[in-house]
Amino acid sequence: MTYPNAKSWHAAPRKSVMLFGMSGLGKTHISKFLVQQGGWFHYSIDYRIGTSGMYQHIKDNLITEAMKNPYLAEMLKRDAIYLEPNVHDHDLSAVASYLGKPGNPAAGGLPFEEYRRRQDLFRRAEIKALQETAQFMTRAQTLYHYPHFICDTGGSICEWINPEIDDDPLMTMLRESCLPVWIKGDEAHTQALIERFDRAPKPMAYQPEFLERVWSEYLKENNQQEDEVNPDSFIRWTYAQALAHRQPRYAAMARYGITVTADDIHAVNTAEDFNDLIASKL
Repeated sequence: MTYPNAKSWHAAPRKSVMLFGMSGLGKTHISKFLVQQGGWFHYSIDYRIGTSGMYQHIKDNLITEAMKNPYLAEMLKRDAIYLEPNVHDHDLSAVASYLGKPGNPAAGGLPFEEYRRRQDLFRRAEIKALQETAQFMTRAQTLYHYPHFICDTGGSICEWINPEIDDDPLMTMLRESCLPVWIKGDEAHTQALIERFDRAPKPMAYQPEFLERVWSEYLKENNQQEDEVNPDSFIRWTYAQALAHRQPRYAAMARYGITVTADDIHAVNTAEDFNDLIASKL
């Protein structure tokens, strides 16, 4: 472990952590809070995906849609206008919109093959962004002189890591740079996330094998063809299963680091509180 005990954590002149867990439990909240406190560099995996790995795909899709409008098509051809995605670390609408949802095109759905292709693009972009963690930590320290580093991962990190084996290359690379910190939610948090998602379903990234299974099950249970599926109905149906699928994977990843609760995170009021919380779990 990067910091074998509380003493080594407190004594470290440079601290680095990697937060992981379900989306909505406070990873970005605490990351931004520590930046405001000073001394911490926030490396957002989702932001890196949107501004690097997926950027050109999103931009090309914007141009494709604009070209369907004769006026915009002519302006683009004349180089009179340009289109650029606007990605924020607090708003990933551009990435989510590109990922889309599978199902009936009339309801905004994508053909399943296209949806699967975009999922694969996202998978590769997220893995690349995670692989760049150590590089960004070095840049934060040498170029900008930030002593501390926080890697704010997306909820889908556990889909690309095999946490059941001791030598998963991606997990090995990450834990050599940062202390893995699982922000664990309880049943009440999980239910709140499900209810929030049901009110406003959003695109998600899934492990390919999981996606294939739930898609086949949904078609069979509802006796539907691919182009008959209501996109929002499918991802609502899938969301709770995805959370259950991810929970044991997060737990297996946590054996390489420490576990804190979402309530622990929301009780942090200062950077010192955060340091004490980490130390108490080591």
